[in-house]
Amino acid sequence: MEFHPNHLYHIYNRGNNQQPIFFTEANYLFFLQKIRTFILPHCEILSYALMPNHFHLLVYTDERAIETKQIAATERNVLSEGIRNMLQTYTKAINKQNHTTGSLFQQNTKAKCLDDGSINYGPTCFHYIHQNPMKATLVLKMEEWDYSSFKDYAGLRNGTLCNRELAFSLLGIEKDRFYENSYKIINGDAVNFMF
Repeated sequence: MEFHPNHLYHIYNRGNNQQPIFFTEANYLFFLQKIRTFILPHCEILSYALMPNHFHLLVYTDERAIETKQIAATERNVLSEGIRNMLQTYTKAINKQNHTTGSLFQQNTKAKCLDDGSINYGPTCFHYIHQNPMKATLVLKMEEWDYSSFKDYAGLRNGTLCNRELAFSLLGIEKDRFYENSYKIINGDAVNFMF
């Protein structure tokens, strides 16, 4: 994955053969800790949703995201390496928990740049990520899903993973209209661009 500073990226992956990647509440919480450990040091997280068989992150990159480090004889990007380490260590823990072996996630995690030059898909992706559990009929309302950043933005929880002030500023989202705007229908063409 290649990252550039001052851009929005939609990072996502799902279970191999669309298999579940989260089995218990503790698994969701453990994965959030992995995000904090391996991703947060290299970029700003604006929103997230963890679903039973996939996950979404909306991140903003700065100069930290393009740093590299030497691994064996190869120079590697720290954010790409963070994503790899996050998935690898999580997979190892789940395999141990479930007495399984092999890959948990599909190969090649996607990191789609949302700044195409003419249209900013950031706000659409932000709301799409939060709508994901509701669209998948896991809940009737977004605030009922514990494993997304929606509750933090709605003031129902005081999470510290997402940089809310930066998200409001970068995405042009009005705090006092956040809840209302979160429930608006998203244009299908915009969703297709993000994937």
